[in-house]
Amino acid sequence: MKKSYLFFSIIIISVISISCKEKSTEKTALQTSNNAAVSFKVDTIVNGLDVPWSMAFLPDSSMLITEQKGDLVHFKNGIKTMIKNVPEVYFNGQGGLLDIELDPKYTENGWLYLSYSSNIENDNNGGNTTIMRAKLEDSSLVETKVLYKATPNTKRSAHFGSRIEFDREGYLYFSVGDRFDRDVNPQDITKDCGKIYRINSDGTIPTDNPFYNTENAKKAIYSYGHRNPQGMVLHPETGKIWTHEHGPQGGDEINILKAGKNYGWPKASYGINYNDTKFTDDTSLPGMEDPIHYWVPSIAPSGMMFVTSDKYPEWKGNLLVGSLKFQYLNRCVLENDKVIKEEKLLENIGRVRYVRQAPDGFIYVAVQNIGIVRLTPSK
Repeated sequence: MKKSYLFFSIIIISVISISCKEKSTEKTALQTSNNAAVSFKVDTIVNGLDVPWSMAFLPDSSMLITEQKGDLVHFKNGIKTMIKNVPEVYFNGQGGLLDIELDPKYTENGWLYLSYSSNIENDNNGGNTTIMRAKLEDSSLVETKVLYKATPNTKRSAHFGSRIEFDREGYLYFSVGDRFDRDVNPQDITKDCGKIYRINSDGTIPTDNPFYNTENAKKAIYSYGHRNPQGMVLHPETGKIWTHEHGPQGGDEINILKAGKNYGWPKASYGINYNDTKFTDDTSLPGMEDPIHYWVPSIAPSGMMFVTSDKYPEWKGNLLVGSLKFQYLNRCVLENDKVIKEEKLLENIGRVRYVRQAPDGFIYVAVQNIGIVRLTPSK
């Protein structure tokens, strides 16, 4: 066993154990949180995954996990089963099988929702973000239906967005990135991409959407001026939808969605081009929403969740955000919808793709080339 001390506040102990019939790495970490010690183990619950993009927990506490390459994995009692009849994905760059979300009334209707990049037109023009709903029966997807398909297809390999979330009224929100075409898509409401959308759970469009009666507009658009939102979560108290999105070099943002609002990309940003040149001098503009928080340099955020579980009392109300670039889980302490403190958890664990609080109250984290780990508070 190897011990190391960092400013006398972090102790990491690594051992090898067996958990959930899978090989598991257990770590114990002592973290400082709001001046209170938080001790937890990190158990590898599901291993052998490449890019676990998202996960959802079924009523029996088993897991559905999306692998970007196109596999939908059911994990139960230590056994991984590949789900059949998964839609064919356009697996290119950042594209593939992406988010998964259960209907809020899943126990009544059995619907689940997938986001993925596809070429359902069967042309030779690349792909774009697609939303599908289906039911799970005998380890196969049935009653599949495409609810929304962003157009046009493009062979660009970046910025599919693809997070899904439901609000308290049962509306389904999803993100589509700007498809790396910042000067065409995000500011034009007659075009898909660079937007957050709101639809009914059956794919129809609510008539009170902000641009429903706007001529030539994409009626499903809820907000626009986004770059590549890969985090979306319902605030447990206010019921508002929070998102985060990738900036270019710098300028990752956290935003709170408002109907019909323009979130600025690319006219206003805290980021710069990847070659260190500027594309705008403005970080804020009239008529555009400012982020409630931004990161410079970029952390490359992916996945987000609010902590509500009694298992982590010192973290209740905090926002957890995965970092792809710096390979840690970021804990954001909030006050009046502002980030007042940040703390790095699970440093150097790998590219954190997703984080979710399960029905059992534990926090699970999807890490590329590792799998799904669980943060278990130590007694």
